[in-house]
Amino acid sequence: MIENELATAAWRKATASGGTGGDCVEVAPLSQGRVAVRDSKDRSGPALVFTASEWAAFSDGISKGEFNF
Repeated sequence: MIENELATAAWRKATASGGTGGDCVEVAPLSQGRVAVRDSKDRSGPALVFTASEWAAFSDGISKGEFNF
């Protein structure tokens, strides 16, 4: 079940996450190449889970600057 996997996941702060202001995002690799993302200020809150292909598309978009504003 995904809840068990999220509870035992190896969460780490994203390198591009905000500095000391508390605006932090954590990511964790999951089984089947999935990646989970959560707000580090609310670790017991919801997490978004992306498939391997969704995460690859998102990462590609970041590297191309598609989300700069």
